[in-house]
Amino acid sequence: MPIAPPALTPDQPARERILWTACALFYRDGVRATGIDRVIAEAGVTKVTFYRHFPSKNDLVLAFLADRHTRWMQWFDAALQRHGNTPDALVPALAEWLEDADFRGCAFLNTSAELGGSLDGVNTLTRQHKSDVARRIEALMPQAGSAGPHAVHGDGRRGHACLVRHTARAGAGGPGAGRGPAARGTTAQAPCTGNLSGLAPALPSAGRSGAFSPPAAPCAQRAPRWQHPHQKTAAAPPAYRCGQSRRYPG
Repeated sequence: MPIAPPALTPDQPARERILWTACALFYRDGVRATGIDRVIAEAGVTKVTFYRHFPSKNDLVLAFLADRHTRWMQWFDAALQRHGNTPDALVPALAEWLEDADFRGCAFLNTSAELGGSLDGVNTLTRQHKSDVARRIEALMPQAGSAGPHAVHGDGRRGHACLVRHTARAGAGGPGAGRGPAARGTTAQAPCTGNLSGLAPALPSAGRSGAFSPPAAPCAQRAPRWQHPHQKTAAAPPAYRCGQSRRYPG
């Protein structure tokens, strides 16, 4: 896949061999599970050469994220262009990444989950990556009042901005990305307050009626309070589970 670093060649500079080897191992096996000795062995360099270019493993991790960001954004832009560079291009473009045999989730969220609480710079690079992804997605969205199949009216641009932030934070992260409290705590942003009503014409239809409808309320909530005609005090019935009917006595 274009996101992955190319195969190593004997005439490559030592720094590139080290970095590209680390990129493949860190993404596939995780940062903590990959030791420096393994990177040195697979890159075909000596320890002296390794530490000349990367004084510590932490320096290599930050270089890995910076390289990953460049490669991912180049691939993402090219994928969107291949699929028409419209809002409809987002799903098939991300599908190329999510369906790849080497897919292991979002490298930034995974690394943040492992090292976000101990290595300065990981969370900063993660936030920067997600911000750049969000801006690229937002560039696909039409301006309010524009004409065409993806026209948005009223305050739809603001609603698109909310959708973009959530897509970049969750959808682009991919399944299995950012497991653990570190990623959840460090990449979270303030909740969106934009008006999402303007998104209805641009989003796929939902439900049998074909009309856009908001998501249902969580199943864990309790039924509303009720009062029997012969009762003096109000009481709430037991919590119900998803699929159960609400039965009120009397």
